[in-house]
Amino acid sequence: MLRVNKFTIGGIGLGVLGLLTAAACGSTSSTPSTNALASSQVLHFPVFQDPGTWDPGEMDAEVDTELMQNVFDNLWRFDDKLNIVPDIATAIPTQANGGISADGVTYTIHLNPAAKFSNGDPVTSKDVLYSWNRGADLHGAYSSILSAIAGYGAVQTAAGNPPSSGTPTTFQGNIEKQLAAGNSAFMMSGLTAPDAETVQVKLSSACGWCLTAWTLEGTVGAIVDEKVINGPGVDPVTWWQTPTNLVGTGAYKLTAYTPKQSLTFSAVPNYWGSPKPTVKTVNIDIKDPSAAATTVDNFFQKGYDIIGYGGNSANIPLANILAIQANSREKPDLLTQPKGRTTWVSFSVGYPTGGPFTGESAAAKGLRLAFDLAIDKNGLATTVCHNVICSAATGGLITTGLVGNGGPNTDPLAKFDATQAKSLLAQYDPNGTLTKNLTYSYNAGSLNEGVATFLQNEWQTNLGVHVNLNAVSDASIFISNRLSGKYQMDRDGWQFDYNHPQDWYDNLWGVYATSAGANTSGFDDPTYDSTLKTADAEPLTQALPLYNQLAQILQSDVVYIPLYYSVGNFLIQPYVSGAGSNTAFDHYWNEIKILSH
Repeated sequence: MLRVNKFTIGGIGLGVLGLLTAAACGSTSSTPSTNALASSQVLHFPVFQDPGTWDPGEMDAEVDTELMQNVFDNLWRFDDKLNIVPDIATAIPTQANGGISADGVTYTIHLNPAAKFSNGDPVTSKDVLYSWNRGADLHGAYSSILSAIAGYGAVQTAAGNPPSSGTPTTFQGNIEKQLAAGNSAFMMSGLTAPDAETVQVKLSSACGWCLTAWTLEGTVGAIVDEKVINGPGVDPVTWWQTPTNLVGTGAYKLTAYTPKQSLTFSAVPNYWGSPKPTVKTVNIDIKDPSAAATTVDNFFQKGYDIIGYGGNSANIPLANILAIQANSREKPDLLTQPKGRTTWVSFSVGYPTGGPFTGESAAAKGLRLAFDLAIDKNGLATTVCHNVICSAATGGLITTGLVGNGGPNTDPLAKFDATQAKSLLAQYDPNGTLTKNLTYSYNAGSLNEGVATFLQNEWQTNLGVHVNLNAVSDASIFISNRLSGKYQMDRDGWQFDYNHPQDWYDNLWGVYATSAGANTSGFDDPTYDSTLKTADAEPLTQALPLYNQLAQILQSDVVYIPLYYSVGNFLIQPYVSGAGSNTAFDHYWNEIKILSH
């Protein structure tokens, strides 16, 4: 699957190395004396990016999906513990309840007859077919979560490729025209509607991860209103920019938007779902990232109710976090939450540019292991992150709290053994000629600078090898070079999308072409590929042991050096009940109540 923007190319935070930002002001927070509701149910917080797009067929940035999960619904949703629960659908399809056929290929989905869009339009099976077919046709960053549905490839071919530059008005306009005309070439053959409240999905082959992927909020699994997007005078590219057009089935709707300044969302009257929203208005300030420290000050002056919502849990500067932790009055307002991002070092295993690390010889693998064991991963988390904005990645590349993580200290590549590292180097490069002119490449800025310096020092101290550092200022160039195997060693990372190992093992080392996937190491192993294919077709309970075998293949081949898991930080006023976050996303706004304070 292609989700290039989901690489953690920018590191985790803002200004975390300089520690030049001001510490937080003294807290004025007070614990509510009762559980009584405040008379004003208004939630106020900042975000640090203007929206890229709020069209579910195109949406991919975290800040956008975090907000839009409150506007658009899928057939199912993830609850706060990342369990899949019904949303527009009445149940989660299983073989036991007849929702999935015995061969795992056919899904029968029943819609909740009470479901309505925020403008009052009822939700029918036709809306589901339109939304999903449109998502496949648009070729958006998450369109591939529909790829197992029969006919997916054919409709993408029929729609053609979106333009590489300029505004895709003609491309998207044609898709809307063809769908409105009922052109079957633009509609997946595996997607049908037996009646107004039933959707049937037929796959080209069994898919154990599909249901989890279709649940991903704010993407092509979300249901949109065709009547609105194809309304008179509505541009199919920019329809979402007008508040009255941003129509979903969620608990909130957009009522005002001033680009680069502010957003206002209001609770949907007579919202069909549950829980009914208590917060009536959500006011969001759009801030420049340079204002992050100021927003922390504003929080402690009760100018904001939350800091970190909207995909911005990495934007509280480290200096502020450390000051808050040291202040007994402020510390209770701080929520620290592991997030689903992992960072590691990739070796160029399958490309000639890898130098001494290329290939499967004993020397290549031995030198990869030497450079891995020479790094103190816990020391990195302490030195660079102060154990606040990251933690050592010791449970495998899948982040703590997600399915497939092995648990603390289970990844053999997370060990630190300078003695063995030196022994391996002496064995496979006794003259130092192979490792004489190595370079570690990374995208410049943020946490990446401190990590690169730490790695350079570790390799110098524990191996006696000087590694050059190559900071690439343009992140897009860095990614392009990384995907084409131009680096010997480089910073690598992934932010998960949905809680299933397939999201990691397929995207990062699967059979996808390098330009379309994320296999930056050039790793290719037939046993890995065959095991992956089998695992992807099985239900998770049967597939998990197979995915664990894939982890062991990568570890035995020393494909990567694990570095750290990202940690998010939130500030939440004590009178804001129900707010919080999990590994993936913020708690929904309709779970929040403002208590008297």
